[in-house]
Amino acid sequence: MKRYIRGLAIAGFILLNVAGVRDGRCQLTEDERKPVVGDAPADPGPLATDLSGELQPEAVKNAMRRVADWQLSRIQDTPSQNWTFAALYVGLLAASDTLQDARFQNAVFNVATHFDWKSGPRKSNADDQAIGQSYLWLYRKDHIAQHIAPLKSQFNEVIQIPDDPQKPVWWWCDALFMAPPVWAGLARETQQQDYLDYMDREWKVTASLLWDPQEHLFFRDSSYLNQREKNGRKVFWSRGNGWVMAGLVRTLDEMPSKDSRRPFYLAKLGEMAAVVASLQGEDGLWRPGLLDAADYPNPEISGSSFFVYAMAWGIDHHVLDKKVYLPVVERGWRGVVKHIYADGRLGDIQPIGAAPGAYTPGSSYVFGTGAFLLAGSEVEKMALHVKASGGR
Repeated sequence: MKRYIRGLAIAGFILLNVAGVRDGRCQLTEDERKPVVGDAPADPGPLATDLSGELQPEAVKNAMRRVADWQLSRIQDTPSQNWTFAALYVGLLAASDTLQDARFQNAVFNVATHFDWKSGPRKSNADDQAIGQSYLWLYRKDHIAQHIAPLKSQFNEVIQIPDDPQKPVWWWCDALFMAPPVWAGLARETQQQDYLDYMDREWKVTASLLWDPQEHLFFRDSSYLNQREKNGRKVFWSRGNGWVMAGLVRTLDEMPSKDSRRPFYLAKLGEMAAVVASLQGEDGLWRPGLLDAADYPNPEISGSSFFVYAMAWGIDHHVLDKKVYLPVVERGWRGVVKHIYADGRLGDIQPIGAAPGAYTPGSSYVFGTGAFLLAGSEVEKMALHVKASGGR
């Protein structure tokens, strides 16, 4: 059955690629063209010299605050339902909790009310569902039913749409960050297991198409199944796999602790973490192309931040071996902090894309900021645990 699904999906996507519709983002939306989404000045100024990447709670919060303040000042008047901002919003909410600073939560709340708690216009599209993660986060603060009512109405409609074997709903690996945490979170809040059933089914359809059982990594989409890096290795995009790992832990956060489906997702997290840890660079970071790091001179901060976030979450939740992964997280966090500029800009973030690519050191995008703030929120928890235990 899995081979049948995979075969039909690949065949369908060959047709889509020929038609030039492979990437739902090949035509940038108005939101994605906004200057605040990407910022790559020729001279980004000096890097911060007063921030520490050490695993100390205050040091972590200082770095988070610098980056969050810089980003907030640039996006307060540009509300968006777009996936790029959706990733930022959950990062800002995490920062609000970690820093005990209501400004960040209030900014996201204002976005939610601006859009009447509705997701993007493409009801079945994972990118447009991603903002639902923030709505659920905010709902848990006030438990106002109207704040998740539009999500429930939309998902009740989507869940009735039959699967098309030639066109998986979540056909690109990034989707595993965007949508599954919303479906699992809504199931948790409503006790309506149909949402979790839908998430589980669609996640596994995507995995049957894009998961490589030899490398234990995800292809970005089916068009990369037979592509190779310059060194002959398979093409595995750093941020793409970062999206998956971050999506895994956010989904696991929403699933019941004794749910029979949970071991599948924990196993995927463990397999990916082991491979990703083995590919960490000497500077603690990861390059855009995971299996041909030598061909990419710059580290990629959004993917690296997602990896740090996922592995720190795994340590904090006792599902990844602390002795193995704590040094990886320490090196990774120290590495990403070194890419913060004096004004708070977070650099070396690859622009919107679908594969490893080139960019300048000052390249900064809102989704990368979101990844960094999520990472910081988990690293700070881990730092507190380390401090409380008197060391490792």
